[in-house]
Amino acid sequence: MKPINVGLIGIGTVGGGTWTVLKRNAEEITRRAGRPIRITAVADRNVELARQVTGGEARITDDAFALVKDPEIDIIVELIGGYGVAKDLVMQAIANGKHVVTANKALLAVHGTEIFTAAQQKGVMVAFEAAVAGGIPIIKALREGLTANRIEWAAGIINGTTNFILSEMRDKGLSFADVLAEAQRLGYAEADPTFDIEGVDAAHKATLIASIAYGIPVQFDKAYVEGITKLEASDIKYAEQLGYRIKLLGIAKRRDNGVELRVHPTLIPAKRLIANVEGAMNAVVVKGDAVGTTLYYGKGAGAEPTASAVIADLVDVTRLATADPEHRVPHLAFQPDAMSNLPILPMSEIETGNYLRLRVEDKAGVLADVTRILADQGISIDAMLQREPEEGEGETDIIILTHVCSESAALAAVAKVEALAAVKGQVKRIRLEELQ
Repeated sequence: MKPINVGLIGIGTVGGGTWTVLKRNAEEITRRAGRPIRITAVADRNVELARQVTGGEARITDDAFALVKDPEIDIIVELIGGYGVAKDLVMQAIANGKHVVTANKALLAVHGTEIFTAAQQKGVMVAFEAAVAGGIPIIKALREGLTANRIEWAAGIINGTTNFILSEMRDKGLSFADVLAEAQRLGYAEADPTFDIEGVDAAHKATLIASIAYGIPVQFDKAYVEGITKLEASDIKYAEQLGYRIKLLGIAKRRDNGVELRVHPTLIPAKRLIANVEGAMNAVVVKGDAVGTTLYYGKGAGAEPTASAVIADLVDVTRLATADPEHRVPHLAFQPDAMSNLPILPMSEIETGNYLRLRVEDKAGVLADVTRILADQGISIDAMLQREPEEGEGETDIIILTHVCSESAALAAVAKVEALAAVKGQVKRIRLEELQ
């Protein structure tokens, strides 16, 4: 059978991995796809690198637009990332009737609705398994494997850099700054780690998860995003003493009046499986009404793990390329004319438990004042930890875990507690999810 011809744009880490795995496993992949899948052309600014990786087995160019215009190419694989040129290339490929496979979560989280609409109108597919959690097939699980379910919530560790940092802070008791420097030295963190440590990368991925879980348009601009830069080693230690771990979670949750879409540091009970995901690994927990709780775990980045997802998409597109476009699996799981207008809820309407750390004067009556303020806001206490002050030290830490309350009530209570004369500095607040 005639091979499927692929144009690969970007032969860096993931592109190189895609070339290597596709070549190494060519026989098995052909048996699964029903026809050979061949990368016949590669576009990269580093032409010498492209020649070195491909060994002269593909046509090399530094003009990516030449590939999206080439009538001999059936599928474009976009692996350059970013919002700018990548969007132009993807839209041009779609306009030229080519299917697209991409690992570009940033592009899809911001421009996905426009891209998927264009693909639908042109009758082509945009596949993006590699855009979320690297080699973990979470997109396929949500879009196909769990299609019988009403998805109640999904929560994921979907950024390996931040999970590595938090794991190291917990294991070694080091500060955020020290572990970040170590992560950069080891190559787990970029020279400019902002997208990772500020939660933006995880929010891109959570946005796509929410859209597939609930059939809503891609709305990255509505996501709440908070990173890990303000976490302190002491909070990780106190959480551990109370039976919790702190992880940066991407959360999508269905409520009667809308969808929660948020990324922030979160206390999780240590007995949950996801709380024990360490290092640069990723994991996503999905709760469906029929199946219950399911866990997806694996490598969220790297050359071959991500290439695994890219090639799985290539196989899917190859299998379905000749199928009636109206009967393919929809990009966001739901039929385009059946998308929901459920709104993304503002954070003021979110409800979570809370971890509160207060630095207070070691004197009588302080705790009574704090608990009264919480009670006035309708917030009940679940657990409390008070550190004994060192000899001669006039201040101590009080840690309080609250039951679930609204974000607005928690913020109001924190403001009033901070106004107490006996409370020193700001109250450290971290949200808490039981993930039942």
